[in-house]
Amino acid sequence: MNDFVFSYPTKVYFGEGSAKEALSSELAHTGNTVMLAYGGGSVKKNGIYDEIVTILREQGKGIVDFSGIMSNPTYAKVQEGAALAKKEQVDYILAVGGGSVIDCCKIIAAQAKTEEDIWSMEFVQHKLPHHAIPLGAVVTASGTGAEMNGGAVITNEALHIKTGVLGFAPRFAVLDPSYTLSVPFRQVISGAFDTLSHAMETYFGQSDQNNVSDDVALAVMRNTVTNMRRLLMDENDLQARGNLMWDSAMAENGILKCGRLTDFQAHQIEHQLGAYTDCNHGQGLAVIQPVYYRHILKDAPEKFAKFAKIVFNEDTAEAGLEAMEKFIKDCGLPTKMEELKSRTQITAKLLRQVADSTNVIQCNPRELSKDEIYEILVECV
Repeated sequence: MNDFVFSYPTKVYFGEGSAKEALSSELAHTGNTVMLAYGGGSVKKNGIYDEIVTILREQGKGIVDFSGIMSNPTYAKVQEGAALAKKEQVDYILAVGGGSVIDCCKIIAAQAKTEEDIWSMEFVQHKLPHHAIPLGAVVTASGTGAEMNGGAVITNEALHIKTGVLGFAPRFAVLDPSYTLSVPFRQVISGAFDTLSHAMETYFGQSDQNNVSDDVALAVMRNTVTNMRRLLMDENDLQARGNLMWDSAMAENGILKCGRLTDFQAHQIEHQLGAYTDCNHGQGLAVIQPVYYRHILKDAPEKFAKFAKIVFNEDTAEAGLEAMEKFIKDCGLPTKMEELKSRTQITAKLLRQVADSTNVIQCNPRELSKDEIYEILVECV
């Protein structure tokens, strides 16, 4: 294993009804003004918003609403939220939603504590923020694991770049599986596939033999597939939903990445596809990942064979990929780009732009060229 330093910054409150305990404990000794951040308003329709507001008011908190965080949060939305937080002198940010809401709030929290532009700071000056407004997360849509780390995926529309920006991890996270019942089922499955993708891309990176992180990743993958299949049988299976919430947390809390290098090439390709088309992240991965893996199958035959056996109970690497493709179809996830909801017509020219702007990972089984990334995208059409 490679050398590493590991810390686990987020305190987790797991289970039905855990929001009241979490908010009562974590916000009791904080300032009085809480920014309540959320997305398109579904939390108001399903009662989660009213539940959270009631708890906050019982503690005498003043509430600053910040709504409208989109599924692929933009840098402009980050700046809007940071300006509001500064104006209202927010003491704490509470992100209620899925990974997009939480990611946006991570960078809002940092931007609100500095006069420097965070994008310029990180990508031009290569500096990281040192201060942030404290942040908590109430997860309503799991899959990204955003509540477990300080990284955020933000789209800079002016630059046509969707990429990771480093903020600060939430100090606590509420994982109540009953909250995920409010999310459209297709979104639940898309999020679960993102969990599977996180574990796969961690596993298929470079590592030594018998690495414990690889074995844990395989277990998370197998458990994710098992519980996705349970949900396909019964959408209201709360135990399966809870298992998937913890799978999501395990995939992105850093444990699987200890002592190893990772391969997030499919994520990098999807991020840029999303920057140009605003497609759903998990669904974009479902289209790209099988095609990408067929390109690198012969570069890591033993790892693919082990993946096939443990995750899909297949005897060969090729059969494992076929099983994964069948599983994607069984889940009702898209297998071609034409099935993705896109704000932009997908053309050869656009795919060339996506390929040329994609970040190339150098620690995967084999480094891709921009031309091969273009080939992969074309095969996905």
